[in-house]
Amino acid sequence: MPSMPIAILGAGNVGIALARAWITRGESVVFGVPNPDKYRDTVATLGPSATIVSTNSAIDAAEVVVLATPYTAALEVARSIADWRGRIIVDATNPLAPGLAGLSVGTTTSGAEQIAAAAHGARVVKAFNTTGAENMADSRYPGGAIFMPVCGDDADARSRVIALATLIGFDAVDCGDLSAARYLEPFAMTWIHMAIKLGHGRSFAFARLRR
Repeated sequence: MPSMPIAILGAGNVGIALARAWITRGESVVFGVPNPDKYRDTVATLGPSATIVSTNSAIDAAEVVVLATPYTAALEVARSIADWRGRIIVDATNPLAPGLAGLSVGTTTSGAEQIAAAAHGARVVKAFNTTGAENMADSRYPGGAIFMPVCGDDADARSRVIALATLIGFDAVDCGDLSAARYLEPFAMTWIHMAIKLGHGRSFAFARLRR
């Protein structure tokens, strides 16, 4: 029996990059968007392992659902489902302030925790928010693997997301409970600040060094 696809809500740069990486390694992906026709040609370039349907249909088809939309849209989706029935939500968003001026949520909570509070019956895991889409599409660097922190309150859900991150070449690290997203979202701003505000460009990433 074939495995269930990974649902990706949103067909922008991050969603397409993750889909391409997973498909290359044998996974299938179903995109969920409000208007599938708008993105049908883009998704078709990924080949037969990628399909696109409505948001609710994609959620129904999968056990793992990646939020690859702006944060406010992700929060609305989380609230829109009465019961997520134990599905794993992978929050790849950051609660960015207008103009990339910082984060709109933080210090005593996080965007991921807000999504978890809104998504009844879901197991929320924070991942894929700390680097750019280009690094998700191709994580290979000559100096080693890109650091990908993962956190969530459900250990099984964390381990499944760590496996998905490892599959596409990341150094996926278990960072414990979902409250760690309070650190991971500002960490994402470090990459964004360097890449965009300081002009370093998008072809760099952070790695973990060990003795």
